[in-house]
Amino acid sequence: MNLEEVRAIVVMGVAGCGKTTVGEILAESLGWEFLEGDSLHPQRNVDLMSEGTPLTDDDRMPWLAAIAEWMRSRVSHGNPVVVACSALARRYRDVLRESGAEGVLFVYLEGDRETFERRIASRTGHFMKAGMLESQFRTLEPPQKDEQYIAIDVRLSPTDAVESIRSAII
Repeated sequence: MNLEEVRAIVVMGVAGCGKTTVGEILAESLGWEFLEGDSLHPQRNVDLMSEGTPLTDDDRMPWLAAIAEWMRSRVSHGNPVVVACSALARRYRDVLRESGAEGVLFVYLEGDRETFERRIASRTGHFMKAGMLESQFRTLEPPQKDEQYIAIDVRLSPTDAVESIRSAII
């Protein structure tokens, strides 16, 4: 996919991969609107995760549908978007892909468990705790060849990651 075909970029991966940071920088560099997908979680989901309880598909689907609707509403009015969303399983990405927002590209921030554990342990004020990382890895289904995606190594600085993304689509 090139930039002319891309209308929505979903920056995805497990907790601690840098979705928000990379997504914000990418959106700013493109002049696109940014959404931190976690902001659309219902309070019940936030409470569950704050208690260390992994979400089920039943918990996630209304949240994913809200993100998909947000994407569709912006893209249908000619406004391209960048969204930070874990999108861990293919069925979750399918909800976002089938949102009616054409040209959805996933940016998969991939790395090793130790890096993510270290990052999560060092942040404050976030509902996702390090103990939840295991459930995220159990759920994770990395994008496959038949999906539109770019894989980015999380060891890159956020600015270098954005440059790699931009180079791949521009």
